[in-house]
Amino acid sequence: MSLIERLPEMADAALGNLHANAVRLGENGTAAQRASAAKLLPALEAEIESRKAAKRQRLVDAGKARAKKKKEDAQAAAAV
Repeated sequence: MSLIERLPEMADAALGNLHANAVRLGENGTAAQRASAAKLLPALEAEIESRKAAKRQRLVDAGKARAKKKKEDAQAAAAV
């Protein structure tokens, strides 16, 4: 299994560390390290962005659920 295939399974912190290392090696590494970083960076950035988008969506959904519950609670209190 390649490193790119394992990205979805990695913890957020590990993904961030790998991204930082890939950026560093892309700038200051040997020719082979720069080539590897160039292959890895687009997949890393896509995975990081995907996780950020999913987190934003979870926050939006949680906010909507809280607003709905608050509205239902207010209606129940008004009906009493």
